[in-house]
Amino acid sequence: MKLKIIIACALVLLIFILIIRPYLVFINKTLKISIIKALFSKDSLKIYDDQVNILLLGIAGGNHDGPNLSDSIVVANYNFKINKLITISIPRDIWSETLNDKINSAYAYGEAKKPGGGGFILSKAEIEAIVGLPIQYSAVIDFNQFKELVDFVGGVDVEVDNSFIDKKFPIVGRENDDCGDDKTYACRYETISFSKGKAHMSGETALKFVRSRNAEGKEGTDFARENRQQKIIEAAKNKLLGLVKKLNLKTYQQLYGIIDKLVKRDITNQQAAIIAKNVVFKGNFKQDKITLNEDFFTNPSLSSNDYNGLWVLIPNQNDYSLIRQYISCYLKSQQNCERLKDKGKQD
Repeated sequence: MKLKIIIACALVLLIFILIIRPYLVFINKTLKISIIKALFSKDSLKIYDDQVNILLLGIAGGNHDGPNLSDSIVVANYNFKINKLITISIPRDIWSETLNDKINSAYAYGEAKKPGGGGFILSKAEIEAIVGLPIQYSAVIDFNQFKELVDFVGGVDVEVDNSFIDKKFPIVGRENDDCGDDKTYACRYETISFSKGKAHMSGETALKFVRSRNAEGKEGTDFARENRQQKIIEAAKNKLLGLVKKLNLKTYQQLYGIIDKLVKRDITNQQAAIIAKNVVFKGNFKQDKITLNEDFFTNPSLSSNDYNGLWVLIPNQNDYSLIRQYISCYLKSQQNCERLKDKGKQD
């Protein structure tokens, strides 16, 4: 799994925070009062134009190199008025002039400067500049723990769009292995492969599916990874909702424990419950997704001295105006928005 995904950006995280977790906290009697209050008010929730935006980040965690780098970046937009959730996937390789680095480093830099909150502050500021939306809240999922959740729900069923092989998938714990006399450092990697069609994936397999970035062809692109992450998110969300509907207290308690380790956030239980209340009681809940793909970006030459020799993405026309127009169009009407993508291709 995205799984980092799974940011998500990232419906799984949103389901954790906005729908499932508020129900689970009923297990804890000390939290009942705040949840009950939330059922009758949305005064304590920061909203703009009847909408709330939550930034969902997926980090590698554990002993990986760069454990706080955000491999998955998703903005979840929830509209109270029409009871609709739209997730916006943001490529991790977008260059930030402010950071002098890729945007996936924002959380790491923020946490290094101000542990326990600085990562959220800096990440929200960077992503707001791209999407042109105020981001009120944020959450981060540790994908080192995510596979535990996938295994807990019995794995996920995923439709693999394209067969691919990745011969350089990093082996955890061997990132700095000198491999003896092997100057290719082959011992640091394993070969993984996926075949087109339906597949049932364990947590470990799902994690590899979304993390793979060295396949040949289009599946080796960041945009392909985002698409795979969306698939895992959707599959995990469906499994989670199935568990919740069974109303099993023991299962709830186990799930709560896993999620508690998995997710850090700056949105409170009461604030999340306000959104959950609207989702449940307003009815006719809808969801959709936006993926910012290669139509909106240019990949400058690696020989350029402007980007520290990194493989990065920069917006067409060197600003985010077209991206913001596309997102705004999609959130408001979803009519004739593709013409903006076509304009991006032409530019």
